[in-house]
Amino acid sequence: MRLQGRVAIVTGAAGGIGAAIARRFAQEGADLCLAGRRGCAAVAAELTAAGHRVIDVQTDVTSKAANQAMVARTLEAFGKIDILVTVAGVVSQGNAETLEEAEWDRVMDVNLKGVFLSCQAVIPAMRKARYGRIINIGSLLAKNGGNPRPWIDRSEQDRAGNVAYGSAKAGVHAITLFLAKELSADNITVNCVAPGPIASAMTTNLPDVFKTLLPVGRLGRAEEVADAVTYLAGEQAGFTTGEILDVNGGAFID
Repeated sequence: MRLQGRVAIVTGAAGGIGAAIARRFAQEGADLCLAGRRGCAAVAAELTAAGHRVIDVQTDVTSKAANQAMVARTLEAFGKIDILVTVAGVVSQGNAETLEEAEWDRVMDVNLKGVFLSCQAVIPAMRKARYGRIINIGSLLAKNGGNPRPWIDRSEQDRAGNVAYGSAKAGVHAITLFLAKELSADNITVNCVAPGPIASAMTTNLPDVFKTLLPVGRLGRAEEVADAVTYLAGEQAGFTTGEILDVNGGAFID
C-alpha cells in the first residue's frame, strides 16, 4: 500500500497504459480521478466495484479550462492532489515528406500542449501543500529517431514512421526537465517514463521485424509501465527528479 492516503489524477485512464496505472494505483491505496476525453466509465466502474474511491471526469486535455475543471473536481472530491500522471495522447503515423500539417497540429495539441496544460493545472494545489509527484509518459520514439530503417527497406517508413509523435514526446521529455527544476523547491518531483513498444492497439500494426530486434525478445506489457510509474509516485522516489526512465526492453540504451 505504497500510495495509501494519496490522491492521484491519471489522464488517458481509459487506454491500456492509463488503465494499468489506475489499477496499480488503486491496489496501492490511492484515491483516483480518472480523466479522459470521453470519460473512463468502464475503468472507474471496475475500481469502484472493488471498493476503491474513484471519480470519472470527462476532460479535454487540450483545453486549459477543462484541465482546471478536472483539478477543481478532484479537490472537491478528495481535498488535495498528490500525484499527476499524464498518459492522455493520440497515436500517429506519417513520414516527414508527406505528413499533413493538420496531423502535425493534432498530435502536438494533444501529446505536447495537453501534457503541459495538465501539469500547469495541478501546480497551485501541489505548491500549496508543498508536496507533489508528477509523472509524464514520454516515449522511446523521442530518443531513437523512430523505429523504421528506410536505408534497408523504404516501406518501413511508410508503415511505421511517426515523426510528429516522436517530436511531441521529445517535448514532453523537455517539459519534465524544466518543471523538475522549477518545482523542486516546493517538494514536487517531476519525472517521465519512456516506454518502448508495448503490446497495445498502437503496436498492432508494428512490422514483425521490429519485434525481433528487441533484446528481451518480446513486446512490453502495460503493467510493466505501471510498475515504473508507481515507483516514481511513491515516497521512495523523493530523491529522484528530472529522470527519463526507459522501459523499452533494451531497444535503446542511454
